[in-house]
Amino acid sequence: MPDLPLREKYLALIDEIVETTLKGKISSVEQVYQMLLKNVTLGTGEVFELGLSDRITSTEQQLNSETDEIKKAKATRTLRAIKTIQTQWQRAKEQNKASEIVATGIRDVTTADATEQLTVFLRVIDANQKYALNIQQTQQLAKSLQQYAQTGSNLQQISQGTLRGVTAWQGLQEHLVSWMYERPDTIGFGGVSADSGPWGSWAKKVNNPLIQGLFRRLATEESTIEFAQQQKNLSLSDWVEMAMILQYLQRGLVSWYDQQAYNVKAGSKLSISTFLTFAVIWSLLAEGFGNIGQMYNDAGSQIMLQILRTFAQRPYFPLYGGIFASFSGSYLKDALNYLDEPLKRAEGTQEKARILTLLGYSQSAMGQCDRAYDFHSSALEIARTAEDRACEIANLNHLSRTCVKVKKYTEAVNFSQRALILSRQVGDRTGEANALVNFGYSEVMVAQESADTEPETYEMAINYLQQGLKLSEQLGDIQSKALCLSSLGIAHQIIQKPQEATTYLEAGFNTAQISGDLSLQGFNLANLAEVNYDLANFERAIYTGCLGMYLLNQIASLEWEKPAKLLRRLQEQLGEENFQKYLEQNRPKIIAVIGVDGYDYIPQLLAM
Repeated sequence: MPDLPLREKYLALIDEIVETTLKGKISSVEQVYQMLLKNVTLGTGEVFELGLSDRITSTEQQLNSETDEIKKAKATRTLRAIKTIQTQWQRAKEQNKASEIVATGIRDVTTADATEQLTVFLRVIDANQKYALNIQQTQQLAKSLQQYAQTGSNLQQISQGTLRGVTAWQGLQEHLVSWMYERPDTIGFGGVSADSGPWGSWAKKVNNPLIQGLFRRLATEESTIEFAQQQKNLSLSDWVEMAMILQYLQRGLVSWYDQQAYNVKAGSKLSISTFLTFAVIWSLLAEGFGNIGQMYNDAGSQIMLQILRTFAQRPYFPLYGGIFASFSGSYLKDALNYLDEPLKRAEGTQEKARILTLLGYSQSAMGQCDRAYDFHSSALEIARTAEDRACEIANLNHLSRTCVKVKKYTEAVNFSQRALILSRQVGDRTGEANALVNFGYSEVMVAQESADTEPETYEMAINYLQQGLKLSEQLGDIQSKALCLSSLGIAHQIIQKPQEATTYLEAGFNTAQISGDLSLQGFNLANLAEVNYDLANFERAIYTGCLGMYLLNQIASLEWEKPAKLLRRLQEQLGEENFQKYLEQNRPKIIAVIGVDGYDYIPQLLAM
């Protein structure tokens, strides 16, 4: 059909498939699919679809108007054949679309300047693309690039690194979570030894010395930046192989964790941890490799932003949480700081607002209130422009909480009121629960600052806190519930009702353990230590104080010194022998939360 115009050519193709079907010469739908792939030219699918639609319409009209039974039967069979074409066309269209994307990717990479080819390539394989390439299509892209590459060129190295990375991932894939089954008590990245954790396990399954070295460095929690800076003879192909493996590991883990929705130890909180962990690793690598070449710095930051963009679109993105379980260890302590600079280069988008929200919360948990305020203020402005109301409300709530920390209580009340009004206007129940808590909490602090001793003042504020708790329980929102319980505990601590404060703070700690929020766990424990001290329950004060001190130190929070000072005071009051006796009595319970290494680190923290 070479001489016919395109529309007539496709109508003839449809008629040919129908006639061949009616003659019984097509034995499977696969034959129809292959005929479509062979005869419909890339980029002309709309013309084919219009012709197919016309044939369906005319056949249906014939079927409805036909009175002759024989002709009616043939029209029925014809329509069935056309419907088969329609079904297989959807399949072929997807394949054609992928082929178009690969072809476009080849064109974009090969026509780019040599110094820009890596950046363009990473954009082509970005999982955030509307039509993201699967692993086979990525291989096809890499093999096609080889045809255009000169020996030793950037293009050749990108192609070789991609193919090696895909092959290495395919060998690594079956070992993705095997380390969890070898150690059933281990499921995330934190609190594991170098040999029993994921990085140590994966290091044994790869052959490239660069990637082995990186995994071992991550396993032992040594500086990732220093490791990258030491790679003076780094080749582009090795860097690309590393990039492919890391990206497939991250996606594979998130996919696995997402399927564990009913596993209280895994599920979304470990998906969150995985997104954060790999984003931070890429930021650190970008920093370290930047000394070798700007291309590597830009490419590392680009991958980091791609990961965060994917994360920001997930339904479980934590607008009200930041530092989660298994996101710990010395090599990650200050890592969130490294996400700041690359984000400044990103345009103002909904995803950026959500990422800034996360960073703001995390900075606040670390005691960096000025930086947290800046992050949340920027996120608020972007979210408002993007009309992301949930994110806007979240940042009003976070700003309220941050203002409380720096004792700007009037501003805190103002932000929480705005959050409460907007959340009720748009029906954001999670935002409303948090706004109720922040409003009540702020009012408690205002009353305390003004030395207001009227019980009614505190009762009204605590009533808002109770409303927030009730709403978070109705929503099944564990993170908000943990914040509510914590706030109620602190409020009762302020109004000198230690028994009630203890009840709420213990419940807040238990709930924060379920949500995986390390900062809330640490704050609840630190406050419990104070309440138990006031109640002269010194053994309990030592237990909760040691746990709170350790957890807050692990997330690099400046607040760890607060329980540390209390514990040093207890050492002086009780004497070293009695203090150690209480500590030893609680050793099993402490180890259950922070492990043997954590317990052994307590004396070092007290000595600082």
